[in-house]
Amino acid sequence: MTDFLAALGLLLAFEGLVLAAFPNAWRRAMETVLAAPEGPMRLAGLAVGAVGVLIVYLVRV
Repeated sequence: MTDFLAALGLLLAFEGLVLAAFPNAWRRAMETVLAAPEGPMRLAGLAVGAVGVLIVYLVRV
């Protein structure tokens, strides 16, 4: 659970830094995401999730 909270904290820190450094680019990216169709977004989400699980697995082995 400690590792999960540390990973969540890092995620929030990176997201916050990107938002603070590039607010206009972040806004445009969110507008693009909102306009995108659901199918490709689901596939991208599954792919990113799988890569994340693979990275965690490789780090923990």
